[in-house]
Amino acid sequence: MTSSLPTRLRDGDLAVDTRGLTKQFGQQIALNDVTLQVPTGAVYLLVGPNGAGKSTTLKVLLDLMRADKGSAEVFGLNTREHAPVVRANVGYVPELPNWGYGWMRVGRLLEHHALYYPTWDADYAARLMQKFDLRTDRKLGVLSKGQARRVHLTMALAHRPPLLLLDEPTDGLDPFMRDETLGVLADHLAASPTTVVLSTHHVEEVEGLADHIGVLRNGELRAQMSRDDLNSGLRRYRVEVPDGWSGVASLDGTVLRRVAASREVQWTVWGPEAEIVQKLTGSGGTVREVARLSLIDATLALLNPND
Repeated sequence: MTSSLPTRLRDGDLAVDTRGLTKQFGQQIALNDVTLQVPTGAVYLLVGPNGAGKSTTLKVLLDLMRADKGSAEVFGLNTREHAPVVRANVGYVPELPNWGYGWMRVGRLLEHHALYYPTWDADYAARLMQKFDLRTDRKLGVLSKGQARRVHLTMALAHRPPLLLLDEPTDGLDPFMRDETLGVLADHLAASPTTVVLSTHHVEEVEGLADHIGVLRNGELRAQMSRDDLNSGLRRYRVEVPDGWSGVASLDGTVLRRVAASREVQWTVWGPEAEIVQKLTGSGGTVREVARLSLIDATLALLNPND
């Protein structure tokens, strides 16, 4: 792991605060000493490849799964000791539906779900159902993956919880409904003060929403930072190099990605721009371009296993 990447946020009010979460399934390590910090009011993008530990982390926050070591707090409440209160303040979209009662109709499920949430807004739930093009008379067992996802989104949003845990919320949706869902989420955040932890492979879709990012790989939190810190600390440098160039040894440990072609090299580097440029030019290279990365490109760089 690149030691220079930040894994702790600055001090502040945290909606989610975990300390040293460790979880193992047999010989497989799902989480390894994960300390996640989600500021209150943030839209926190949690990224990583399949099997990185994202879904496990969300389940630990809801006490649907318990870590072998470490602790987790949601709004200052220990998730083991205060699990019902924590869940009452969370809207959750799981990665997989796993209803277990496919005979039940959508309308009946929503009525049953609403009984557990005093803040349930029936009018808002009806508007969400309309937006998501859902019918209350459909049985859960015949819903497509996309339809099931929209039911879960309605259940998660309609009681306007202070925390949303969304695990692949647009998975299974067609392009039109993905766009509609992201619009609903943006409107929801504008109308209701909410903290969001959002796990998705479709990073490009949340470019305009996410203001913090956490990067999980092989159960380890490789990086955690605000978008402002990401934008100021990560750059792509296009450098022309002379024949026989020997490289820049002093950049070791900060380079996340390196692509070479003929006499030009592109580096994706974490660190102060002025310092990086000075090291590159001091080695004999000519810096031709310094560019900020899109969120998807930054995510790919942070997940690069060869750093």
